[in-house]
Amino acid sequence: MNTFAEFEIIGRVGQIKEGNGVLWVSIAAEYGRKDNHGDFQSKPFWNDVSIFNENVIKWVKENTVKGDLVRATGTIRSESSETNSGETRHGVKLACDNFANLAHMIRKQMERQQAG
Repeated sequence: MNTFAEFEIIGRVGQIKEGNGVLWVSIAAEYGRKDNHGDFQSKPFWNDVSIFNENVIKWVKENTVKGDLVRATGTIRSESSETNSGETRHGVKLACDNFANLAHMIRKQMERQQAG
């Protein structure tokens, strides 16, 4: 039996960066709450997902812009590395397998409605 850990993030795109065959997309998940006065206080948390699949990278680059609402799913891995000063740093890698641009889907749907 295989075991695995998965993630799902639905949020807005911040930055898209590319290098060494990997595309990194930062996605803001919103954890805001109402304060004591009943006013909503925004508290986004940025998650950086790594995309390795060349086809998915190409599609994301051609169809995604900052601010788009997206859904990313994939596997989550714990990792650690040693810094030059000998400290151990711990982190989490979000390896994205599936990427859906919800804003792109809405734009395409609106284009179809306007055309016909």
